[in-house]
Amino acid sequence: MLFFLFLLKIDFEVHRNWLAITHSLPVSKWYHESTSEWTLDYPPLFAWFEYGLSHVAQHFDKKMLVVQNLGYASPATVLFQRLSVIATDVVFIYAVRECCRSVREEKGSKDLLVRPYFILAALLLWNYGLLIVDHIHFQYNGFLCGILLLSVARHLQGRHLEGAFLFAVLLNLKHIYLYIAPAYGIFLLRSYCFTKDNTDGSVRWSSLSLVRLIALGSIVISVCALSFGPFIAMGQLPQVLSRLFPFKRGLCHAYWAPNIWALYNVVDKALSVLGLRLKLLANLPKASMTGGLVQEFQHSVLPSVSPSATLICTLVSILPAVLSIWRCPRGARGFLRCLVVCALCSFMFGWHVHEKAILMAILPLSVLAVESREDAGIFLMLATTGHYSLFPLLFTATEMPTKVLLILLFTLYSFTSLKKLFRGFLLNTLEVTYLLGLIAVEIICEVVYPLLPWKQTLPFVTLLAKSVYCSLGVSYSFIRLYLSILRPTDKPKEL
Repeated sequence: MLFFLFLLKIDFEVHRNWLAITHSLPVSKWYHESTSEWTLDYPPLFAWFEYGLSHVAQHFDKKMLVVQNLGYASPATVLFQRLSVIATDVVFIYAVRECCRSVREEKGSKDLLVRPYFILAALLLWNYGLLIVDHIHFQYNGFLCGILLLSVARHLQGRHLEGAFLFAVLLNLKHIYLYIAPAYGIFLLRSYCFTKDNTDGSVRWSSLSLVRLIALGSIVISVCALSFGPFIAMGQLPQVLSRLFPFKRGLCHAYWAPNIWALYNVVDKALSVLGLRLKLLANLPKASMTGGLVQEFQHSVLPSVSPSATLICTLVSILPAVLSIWRCPRGARGFLRCLVVCALCSFMFGWHVHEKAILMAILPLSVLAVESREDAGIFLMLATTGHYSLFPLLFTATEMPTKVLLILLFTLYSFTSLKKLFRGFLLNTLEVTYLLGLIAVEIICEVVYPLLPWKQTLPFVTLLAKSVYCSLGVSYSFIRLYLSILRPTDKPKEL
């Protein structure tokens, strides 16, 4: 229990420490300060964001801005941190409004409750994952996801330079969005910089607009220069990069994200147990799979996975998706589908993936879910499974009713609203059976397992069970979505 309490406080202390660093120290020391183990490891633009917040924080409690006050959490500090999340959610609310304005609607029911834009607003503003990660746990994901959705909305509206600028800003706020950068790069090059196609749909190389290419490049370079420029001038770029990419962390986060590596880990564990029972293996190294803190990592039977291996797997998985929108542009919605696939590729194969990263795919997929019956079915599978995988973030008994009620309400609304919108069931019997299995998993893990004697000796079995079961649903959704983007289409190119 102490381990979980420690993890719950991490994100709160991380951002308190970053407030203190940016407020109390000169810029030249931001990426060198290491009094706390939670050093500044986001890009410079986010550091400036924390710097701005710190000037408001000083009016609440100046002691929170002292670097040496590790673990400081006065009532005024807690109040400020919570209010800062609520205030920055204005960006998310505005982005949702713009996404709703971009939704395509066919003539149909005049009932507001079954209109695509209303359902989309509810799916985004009432998203279960964001509610618990930002407002019960502690993060600024709403602010960051708001910039992502606003960028997507601008592309759907044909305002591509604005969309590119917003993504450049986002990338300099949090570098995890590098994973979806290929979708942006290929889409803007193919569908914005090249202005015409040949009759067979292939790119007409002579149609490259140097003016558009230069304008696009200038925007990206300018944002990156403003963000990293001061640190390059001080000769600190290598130090900044070493903080942004700390590859000494384990393959998996403290809780296993439901991805391919969770399945890989459990296969390794099963092989090691089976090998020892059958006396086929001996002197196995002790596997270390769940390090939330900085540490090295190795498996027992299967080959250990290195950061470079996960990077290669991620890039290889992304490649077919971006090639598909190069060879057969499908407009801004084809780009959006590719973006979701890239986000899922990084979630499935990335190094030290956090469960909350699933929101990077669920939120943009919401836009497609209100326009396409097939996407709605994929959304229901991915959102239900991905949201349930966030349960371990809230682990105390007092939080149980809240998280169960929130996920039930959101899931029931998602199913009923999308069913009414598309006038029929969106999942087959096997898919429904799998989702009902989530209820069985929760009952076994939270009601049955605590009564068993293994609870004391194997306390992390419930986390493993939830992660592995959710991995199956996320993997299934990933495959379905990937097949949809590779499927041939006769639809003309949109700009």
